[in-house]
Amino acid sequence: MPGRVFLTAPLTEVAAWMGADAGDLSEPPRRNIAPGQEVVVCTAERRLVRMRWGIIPVGRVNARGRPVLDTIVNARSETVFDKSAFEGVGRAVVPVNGWYEWTGAARRKTAWRIRPSDSAPFLAFAAITDRWQAPGGRVLDQVATVTTEPNADVAPIHHRMAVILEPADVGTWLTGSEDAARALCRPWPEGRLHIEEAKDVDWQAP
Repeated sequence: MPGRVFLTAPLTEVAAWMGADAGDLSEPPRRNIAPGQEVVVCTAERRLVRMRWGIIPVGRVNARGRPVLDTIVNARSETVFDKSAFEGVGRAVVPVNGWYEWTGAARRKTAWRIRPSDSAPFLAFAAITDRWQAPGGRVLDQVATVTTEPNADVAPIHHRMAVILEPADVGTWLTGSEDAARALCRPWPEGRLHIEEAKDVDWQAP
């Protein structure tokens, strides 16, 4: 969908791959990043920063003018450009080495690790961003990944997958027109993902 992501490569490698500036940002390998935690994000200015994964939609309303109450972790590409709840959001990219999905009933879940099957070390997830001013004046930058229909590789384990961008399309997503960005919201080509059971990952805790 993605449910969890992992980023284990040094941020200097991430920055080089994305043509971005990491500044003095650094962090240890992270093998199980959950919604609500901070993730590394590439902004429209090609800077790597940290943002909270999950948009708290304070002040956002739906088409009927009613408040949006659920935290937005993943935004559907079919509606992200049209729903009033997403009006004014920015665009960014979440670089990852891969992500996890789970299948099965509670207490008997199977974890699946999904990563590139070719020589590419990273995947670039299309994302939207928002800024929340919390009580007391604290400002919190937030991000939500954008999802689409699954390809044939992912469909057996989940009904959605992240919009994954080709490296050459990252700039279009970040700063291109809405129509150009919308055209990138499609399933990743089949055969370019490696999926394996991840017995070392706990679905209950990051």
